[in-house]
Amino acid sequence: MLGALAVLALLVLYLVLVSQRAFALLGSGTGVGAVLGAAILLIPVLTVWFLGREVSQARAVDRLTARLAEEGGLKLDDLPRSPAGRIDRETARERFDDVHAAVVADPEDWRGWYRLGWAYDASGDRGQARQALRHAVRLERATR
Repeated sequence: MLGALAVLALLVLYLVLVSQRAFALLGSGTGVGAVLGAAILLIPVLTVWFLGREVSQARAVDRLTARLAEEGGLKLDDLPRSPAGRIDRETARERFDDVHAAVVADPEDWRGWYRLGWAYDASGDRGQARQALRHAVRLERATR
């Protein structure tokens, strides 16, 4: 948590400095300065938007985790790991097929998509993991 707060503090400092430069360019009185200032001002705006989106997604996934735990459907992570704590990717890929088959059998079940997301993550495919978890959140919200 301390590391995350430190990174957040650095991000806020960066956003403040970039915003100051953008406003200085906007107030420069030249057309080029105004255009550059407006373009540079997009950086902090987009950064805050993306950060908010990711935090919202993380909270939604945490909510799904808690709901699944309450239902007794949260499975234990028993994948073998290296001495450094890294998941054995080969074993993760072998188990992936079972999780994927469950989603194919019932594509409207958010629980299956949730498990598929974490199976993708364990297999090393973070992009697909994020998509599957986003889909799980959408399906769960639709069932509420």
